[in-house]
Amino acid sequence: MDTRIDGLLLRARRRLEGASESPALDAELLLAHTLGLPRMQLRTHGERQVAPADVARFESLVGRRAAGEPVAYLTGRRGFWTIDVAVGPAVLVPRPETERLVEAALERLRPLREPAILDLGTGSGAIALALASELPGAEVVAVEASAAALGVARANAAAAGLSSVVFLQGHWFEPVGKRRFDCIVANPPYLAGSDPHLASLAHEPESALVAGPTGLESLKEIIGGAGDHLREGGWLLLEHGAAQGAAVRGLCASAGLGAPLTLTDLAGLERVTVAHRAARP
Repeated sequence: MDTRIDGLLLRARRRLEGASESPALDAELLLAHTLGLPRMQLRTHGERQVAPADVARFESLVGRRAAGEPVAYLTGRRGFWTIDVAVGPAVLVPRPETERLVEAALERLRPLREPAILDLGTGSGAIALALASELPGAEVVAVEASAAALGVARANAAAAGLSSVVFLQGHWFEPVGKRRFDCIVANPPYLAGSDPHLASLAHEPESALVAGPTGLESLKEIIGGAGDHLREGGWLLLEHGAAQGAAVRGLCASAGLGAPLTLTDLAGLERVTVAHRAARP
């Protein structure tokens, strides 16, 4: 059996074909993690022999990936925005499309000197930490119902040196009482219980994925309460499913939130809806 880096990567790519959208990248990420090397170094050291214990560990990880386990869970890390966060089965793996939410929030918050931001359903803390890293003067409050997820988020904040972020446990707006914010952001559960995509997400926490029979339940609850927790002129930004833009805009309009606008992600899919609480004349 070929135990050189090149040989191991070739076998892993073949094994992952059909089980992964990016078999070559996944193989490199898993071998780099196993060997404690930068991924690009694998390409310049392809003839290097790998120790039997590392071969066994790598092939075990490849087997788990072939069975559908996310790479981020296997390595325990995921890059998001400009930070690196720890992830595990208690939290969703941060997706690149969620960076569109961060980008849209920053566009609206940068003119404010010390904005107050509320991140609902923070999970790993990725969104809250990305905003806090870009807005040093901001007051960032992150809410999460799961105690296990909250533990991950707090550890990520400490590792990133962003100890100013306040984490609260509870259901949506309950932990913040009557407080108001310049911006509310959320990437809530938005899949319906019958959504066929759930089959490929079996390793991630269902409570962070499934909202209910329609998939709009969590979005509706957040939108309904946003007006009571936004300052005048404040913004609500929500990530949602690619087919939910029209429904989310309608919910925002019905809740009295002004000018709802849906933004697309890098794939051109409707992904983030923005609305605001109008300032009084």
